Amino acid sequence: MHASGLNPVSRDQPSPPLWLLAELTYRCPLQCPYCSNPVDFARSSEELSTAQWIDVFKQARALGAAQLGFSGGEPLVRQDLTELVQAACDLGFYTNLITSGVGLTKMRVAELSEAGLDHIQISFQAADETVNNMLAGSRKAFAQKLAMARAVKAHGYPMVLNFVTHRHNIDQIDHIIELCIELDADFVELATCQFYGWAKLNRAALLPTREQLTRAEAVTQHWRQKLAAQNHPCKLIFVTPDYYEERPKACMNGWGSLFLDITPDGTALPCHSARQLPIDFPNVKTHSLQYIWQESFGFNKYRGFAWMPEPCRSCAEKEQDFGGCRCQAYMLTGNADNADPVCSKSKHHEVILAARETAQQAPLGLDNMVFRNEKMSNIIIKG
Repeated sequence: MHASGLNPVSRDQPSPPLWLLAELTYRCPLQCPYCSNPVDFARSSEELSTAQWIDVFKQARALGAAQLGFSGGEPLVRQDLTELVQAACDLGFYTNLITSGVGLTKMRVAELSEAGLDHIQISFQAADETVNNMLAGSRKAFAQKLAMARAVKAHGYPMVLNFVTHRHNIDQIDHIIELCIELDADFVELATCQFYGWAKLNRAALLPTREQLTRAEAVTQHWRQKLAAQNHPCKLIFVTPDYYEERPKACMNGWGSLFLDITPDGTALPCHSARQLPIDFPNVKTHSLQYIWQESFGFNKYRGFAWMPEPCRSCAEKEQDFGGCRCQAYMLTGNADNADPVCSKSKHHEVILAARETAQQAPLGLDNMVFRNEKMSNIIIKG
């Protein structure tokens, strides 16, 4: 890599990438049908080496990155994970492991803690063992997750849990929260499925109805009030799906302004879904992070506001939502330049309205789900 990746950032250059996400691998023992990994991940079997990842961390830290998330796939399949955590902590990063818990052991929790890991987030598919294991594609997943959640808490980490909710588990949100309280959770993210990657492929089977979403929000608010009355420390974070909003989210706080994602093969992205865009994004094996962040076409393509067409260009809200999500615009309209169709001002908003209507009419069965695994990825690649 070029030494220029270690140069300081000048005042007239973009603000630093404060949050670095290291997608260490696309390998994963589970097959969640809402995985955010690209559906053609089987094309990319190459992974950065330990030394290459550590060099990325050094360059990112020099640019000003402060938080480093380890994700995948399942990052625990990397046998060098402890070494990578140690290197990141030695550089001064706040480190976060985002894991399914599969592959974790009490001994490995201790090793990661000794290396300096600051934070562990464990994901569940459901509070019901049968549904959890069906979605994960593993008969042992639920029991493993429970055991590792307790092991993480016992080791002194805050208990941080993530439940992806969708039409097949959102009606059990009361039981999900009960399980979180039983596990002595400190923070719970109840994240309604966002439709990228495999989730986009399975949208018809996963998008909840508006009625389901309204009930789930009401149940969550009831629990918040109940926990507050008990002075209970658990914090419940409810994330609604874009498809039921009338204004888009400020995706990544604006393109290339805060977030830097490095994929397993070293491709650098302004968000973890951007690989699907028809943009030739740079790779850390051939360019310095300084060049990538400050000068590359991919990272400058949608920075600021000059790129915006109408209605975004003259919209009074553009400095709050930055035109919404470029990936969502591309997925739903075929052109990443367009306003995010979530926005009611978009001329393509009808695709969101149609998705809502489809969810309203679709049966609640689990049939026709496409599960995330290498075999299915290869089928998709072959078309």
